[in-house]
Amino acid sequence: MPISPNPAPVRQPGARRRLGRPRLLIVGCGDIGRGIVARLQGRFRIFAVTRSVEHLAPLRAAGAVPLLVDLDRDDLERLGQLAPRAIVLAPTSPDGRIDRRSLRLLKVLRPQPHRLVYMSTTGIYGDKQGRQVDETTTPLPVTDRAHRRLDAERRMRASPWRAAVLRVPGIYGPHRLPLERLQRAIPVPLPEEDVVTNHIHAHDLARICIAALFRAAPRRVYNAVDDSELLLGQYIDLVADRAGLPRPPRLSRKELRQAVSAMQYSFMTESRRIGNRRLKSELKVRLQYPTVVEGVGAAFTAR
Repeated sequence: MPISPNPAPVRQPGARRRLGRPRLLIVGCGDIGRGIVARLQGRFRIFAVTRSVEHLAPLRAAGAVPLLVDLDRDDLERLGQLAPRAIVLAPTSPDGRIDRRSLRLLKVLRPQPHRLVYMSTTGIYGDKQGRQVDETTTPLPVTDRAHRRLDAERRMRASPWRAAVLRVPGIYGPHRLPLERLQRAIPVPLPEEDVVTNHIHAHDLARICIAALFRAAPRRVYNAVDDSELLLGQYIDLVADRAGLPRPPRLSRKELRQAVSAMQYSFMTESRRIGNRRLKSELKVRLQYPTVVEGVGAAFTAR
């Protein structure tokens, strides 16, 4: 048998152990982060940042190295060189239109450069009155919260990191169903005044984050949404029927403004149909729950 001119190097016993697994930093490790840990803990050494003491033990049990960090107050220098890959799932700072958390984080993270995935929101598109939206649509955020997300997006994409952005709509899953809302009988708009909502199952979102870590193009934006096109009231009614709870009351926009909080009202006044072509064609994601019909059923089964 002829000898290859470039024979593969002989792996010495224990070489893989010496090199260790590649490292990954997850900032803001709640239920989506724990879903990522569950899928990657055998392939990566994962450092999981949380601000909740209650999350430390579950993260450690899942196979991560938990780190208790307050992104607003603590010294973040220790995060700087932990990992060459990062997934940032943390919410923005609580007020204003500038996201101080991403600003502080990027000052200490030291790219080599390697990959970063940032979870943003589809709220940056603003109200499109039910029209179709894709990643090339000009952002027109309405709320300060959406302005902060857009600020963070731009900061991440302009950094030396090979950063990709996931724009995420309403997340639902076994522990993210609007059951308390139904129990409190929070109203929804009249059908003729209702808004189109967009959704993604928590399990699919964890898989999308992982796909973006490996396949996303630098500075690229991806809508992390499923194939559903439901009005808000239709979604809430679907959950109510599955839970055996009364459907919520319907009110006019004028009545809603008086009946719900400002944040709740903002979700009832923005309507858009968000496309996910890049998610499927570039990230090669095949959704486990393509619509909320399948996803809500699975969420109740899991509960």
